[in-house]
Amino acid sequence: HVQLVESGGGSVQAGGSLRLSCSVTGNIDFRDCMGWFRQAPGKEREGIAVTHNGGAVTLYADSVRGRFTISQGSPKDTLYLQLINLKPGDTAMYYCAAGGEPFCPRNTWDQSRKYRFWGQGTQVTVS
Repeated sequence: HVQLVESGGGSVQAGGSLRLSCSVTGNIDFRDCMGWFRQAPGKEREGIAVTHNGGAVTLYADSVRGRFTISQGSPKDTLYLQLINLKPGDTAMYYCAAGGEPFCPRNTWDQSRKYRFWGQGTQVTVS
């Protein structure tokens, strides 16, 4: 039974920083893609950062590249997302996802339907 639990969200002013964490329990193949998505009210769920195999590969959406950093703990059962220089447009519910396609294919990594496991989300609000 796989369980993902996010933490670290909150309310910050523009330009601020947050660090999100995702605790992963259960039988996970770390060669499969895992990472972070977000969903703002009235918008589709957006893939923003993924990795696999302990951070050997990282991929980012253009909207967050250079401001967000994904990493994986050691052991690999915690996934992090460091957010800096936050903007009001980053306001959303942030979700941890796992069980994606092996090795994070570049043409499908950001498709939410490719992931089997999801956390409940943590809210990030930037004003």
